[in-house]
Amino acid sequence: MVLKKPISSKSAFKDGEWLQFRIHYGIFNASYASVTLKADTIKGTPVIHAKGYGKSTGLLRFFFRVEDHYDTFFDTKFTQPLKFIRNIDEGGYTKNLTIEFDQQNHLAFVNDIKNKEKSFYSIKENTQDLLSTFYYLRNYYPSKNFLNQTFKVNMFFDKENYEFNLKYLGVENLETKFGKIECMKLIPVVQKGRVFREDEGIVLWVSNDRNRIPIRMQANLVIGSIKCDLENFKNIKHPFKVKVN
Repeated sequence: MVLKKPISSKSAFKDGEWLQFRIHYGIFNASYASVTLKADTIKGTPVIHAKGYGKSTGLLRFFFRVEDHYDTFFDTKFTQPLKFIRNIDEGGYTKNLTIEFDQQNHLAFVNDIKNKEKSFYSIKENTQDLLSTFYYLRNYYPSKNFLNQTFKVNMFFDKENYEFNLKYLGVENLETKFGKIECMKLIPVVQKGRVFREDEGIVLWVSNDRNRIPIRMQANLVIGSIKCDLENFKNIKHPFKVKVN
């Protein structure tokens, strides 16, 4: 099922929202990541500026330094990205590029700052970038009729078009540091490769309320299982439903 454009009045988030996530192997913290929303404008168009930041922590930082910056600017009505920035350093692997989207003419202009290359690419209708996809999907609420169905989103990343698929598995209660939270359980369909185990891959739990906040992501890797848990939050749009133990 290809998702249609969401309506802004049903938005799951607002200006000023801040989410922090802890990425860990068991009790060992690997890194922290945060995403922040701020109202902005691009060429006179009202947009939401989403800023993502993550870095490795503790002992891992001595062995494998990670510091990633992601920015997306999407329109307030349809959650369509107008601009995307990726500036990362992952153990010496670096990228620094910007992408400007022309959604009306289905084009993406890529400025690869590191390699001093500029290029145009054709994109599909209603294409998302890596970070805007996170917010775009939050503006949808699957009903029971969508059980076991797969939702499709067009994505442009690293100078290529992708089809991101997300399968809805129903509702599940999840134990968290905040208490018990009713969540929607989803499985992103990822590319086959050397990192993720093909039989299990990634599982995502999203709060089953009007905020639709990611509560936990669990990835089963060749070297073991890694979790990304919601650690803190501020300025969410709707009441956060928690069942106190």
